[in-house]
Amino acid sequence: MALRWLLHSACHLVGYPTKEEECKENEGYPNGERVKGLCPCSGFEMPLHYPRYTREEYESMEEWKVELLLKQYGLSLKGSVEEKRVFAMGAFLWP
Repeated sequence: MALRWLLHSACHLVGYPTKEEECKENEGYPNGERVKGLCPCSGFEMPLHYPRYTREEYESMEEWKVELLLKQYGLSLKGSVEEKRVFAMGAFLWP
């Protein structure tokens, strides 16, 4: 609770809009077309644990599952499935 208050206060001081302010800014636009990019107060929450996959599981993982895993951690990559797998292994496998 205290951490949430601290982050909200820090965002307010820096000038990031709150969810309510963003919604007010987007009123009148069909389907919220004028949606701003993500800011630190956007609601993204880092998962508590690193994924527990082995190297073999990463190598045989389907494309949608690799993309979902990266998306859960706020990572967005362009490239082939193999490049995404290599990045995920580098990011989440510990020696």
